[in-house]
Amino acid sequence: MAAKIIRYEIHDVRFPTGLTGDGTDAMNTDCDYSSAYVSLYTSSDLVGHGMTFTIGRGNDIVCDAIKQVADRLIGKGTEELFADMGKTWEYLVADPQLRWIGPEKGVIHIATGAVNNAVWDMYARSRNKPLWKLVVDMSPEEIVRSAAFRYISDAITKEEALAMLKAKEATKKEREAKVREVGYPAYVTSAGWLGYSDEKVARLTREAVEQGFNHFKMKVGADRENDLRRGKIIRSIIDDPQYLPPGIKPRDPNGPDLKGKNAGPTGCVLMIDANQVWDVPQAIEYVKYLEPIKPWFIEEPTAPDDILGHAAIRKGLKPYGIGVATGEHAHNRMVFKQLLQAEAIDVCQIDSCRLAGVSEVLSVLLMAAKFGVPVCPHAGGVGLCEYVIHLSLIDYIAISGTMEYNVLEFVDHLHEHFLYPCSINKQGRYNVPSIAAEGYSIEMHKSSIAEYEWPNGSYWVQNPKQT
Repeated sequence: MAAKIIRYEIHDVRFPTGLTGDGTDAMNTDCDYSSAYVSLYTSSDLVGHGMTFTIGRGNDIVCDAIKQVADRLIGKGTEELFADMGKTWEYLVADPQLRWIGPEKGVIHIATGAVNNAVWDMYARSRNKPLWKLVVDMSPEEIVRSAAFRYISDAITKEEALAMLKAKEATKKEREAKVREVGYPAYVTSAGWLGYSDEKVARLTREAVEQGFNHFKMKVGADRENDLRRGKIIRSIIDDPQYLPPGIKPRDPNGPDLKGKNAGPTGCVLMIDANQVWDVPQAIEYVKYLEPIKPWFIEEPTAPDDILGHAAIRKGLKPYGIGVATGEHAHNRMVFKQLLQAEAIDVCQIDSCRLAGVSEVLSVLLMAAKFGVPVCPHAGGVGLCEYVIHLSLIDYIAISGTMEYNVLEFVDHLHEHFLYPCSINKQGRYNVPSIAAEGYSIEMHKSSIAEYEWPNGSYWVQNPKQT
């Protein structure tokens, strides 16, 4: 008898990252990285895990919303769900009463992302493949059928998406072999949190260079003099050949993978991130002041759903050679559609669970490829690095066909809490997830849940003052 989903478990898991300043920026000054985590259980031994990310308070609200969405799957046959993942996604967002509190945005949407990701995790596990491999092995028709196309046909049609995928199909195996060999390009944010001292920023930057990273991101927006000083500290290290790992030579700043990125003499690149703290005119003036540190782009310079504001900032900064990136807080595929249509961004930054799961991510990857905008996913949060390496591999192997200009965020926090943690090779690149049983790589250790579940996990019981 075919398996059916019979129950689920939801956990409010919070980590005390606020104690060390991890994750701090100009907007988010107090962050306890948190996971609204769901496991879907079936009448067989098949299980699917998913989560969405928050920074602490309110995580319980997301967990309550996950329950409302997961209820819709009780009694559903797994193979019926897997047969048409686009239809499954449409079913998850179709409850009219739940839709009313969105629609397709906010708490209900990120809750849907957790549940949709859990279904995809279950699907990959049922086929004994990592999630990325499940998707890249699909036919172009299956990928199109799995994506969310409602409201975006004015930007890309299913027929256009199918033609794009077919054009890349014959060379998928070559790209898969290449990325397995060299890894997927990464950049590091862990050195640039706003709450770190200059000494810690310098130390972590040196360590990141030694580990093979050549793209670095720094948080900005609280004080422009401090930002300029911190940026110069980072530049003084990443631009100095003496800090490169033994045997590694400087890269050509004008090479095809670095042209237009304001790379320094060693080929290293700096990006800056304001986390939505500015109004539009303020963003332009502030970033112009930081021109001496030569950033490739400013990330989230203003409100995430201000499409025309981003377009104005991009226009204002173009004479200075500084691009604009956003997407971490883009509610849904329609926001990305407008960002692309308005030529408002140079870099598209999907988030694996701000969007409502893999199906909606696929639609954004397809749009970005059509518009020729590189995708550099957001991964600054618990579980996000584990998620997004799968999405970048799907983009490279099956959709865009390129990874040389792309970089995937890496933060060195909390990976030890997952059964299948992501990893970085000696060249500062993500290793390809290759364990057949890992699915979407998001299964959390039961011991971590027991320790950090809010408010009765052992850590929070033993440290009541931190609550």
